[in-house]
Amino acid sequence: MFCACLYYPLQRFFIRRMIMIGTIVNTATIIAGSIIGSLIHRGVKEKYREVLYTGLGLASLAIGLNATIRNLPQSHYPVLFIIAIALGGVVGTALDIDGRFKRLIDRMKKVETNGKRLADGLATAILLYCIGPLSMLGPVISALKDDHTFLFTNATLDLVSSMVFASTYGIGMILAAPVLFCWQGMFWLIARISSTAISDALMSELLIVGGLLIVGSGLSLLNLKDCKTLNLLPALLVPVVWFLLKSLF
Repeated sequence: MFCACLYYPLQRFFIRRMIMIGTIVNTATIIAGSIIGSLIHRGVKEKYREVLYTGLGLASLAIGLNATIRNLPQSHYPVLFIIAIALGGVVGTALDIDGRFKRLIDRMKKVETNGKRLADGLATAILLYCIGPLSMLGPVISALKDDHTFLFTNATLDLVSSMVFASTYGIGMILAAPVLFCWQGMFWLIARISSTAISDALMSELLIVGGLLIVGSGLSLLNLKDCKTLNLLPALLVPVVWFLLKSLF
């Protein structure tokens, strides 16, 4: 009887905490990819890397379109996502987020004449793992809707990327895993704490915009169109600001 009384509260305790399973899986794939990549040594051949990213690009298109189309009928403001993409794109382009990021990555990729530096590779990998709609919006969706689709997709992308990085820079690339865990954990925790302030209507708008950003990422992976998705990231703030102003007035 005593054990039964303890079982159900403990079960609920652990189930609530396993909501972060998406971030845990994402972190684990970086660890696994780093180990596999370090064992490969000579690197992943370009033709295999290309086919992997083609598959991931197609998957990103499907997931992004599904998120947008599924939530469009639930939107109370059918043109808000258009305004969000337009305004967000203008702000992001003015700030040159995509250009700054790419220039920073290029600097990180530079190596000394006596060999490749782990610090450069690690900094580059951390930026690639953490900056993007899947890695930033994924933990929020996971926290509020128990939906880990975005994070599982991001985990697959990071598995391939971590293999490539580790095959070049070595097992030390595994150190990017705890950084990603803390980054996504921060978004997850903020979303959990402010869950009462985030309505279903706002979540629908965020998913519509976020889905379009993921479609843009998919097009880039397929080399069909460089959508400069990072320049569109401010679009995620537009629905938040709109609902905040709406609540005030």
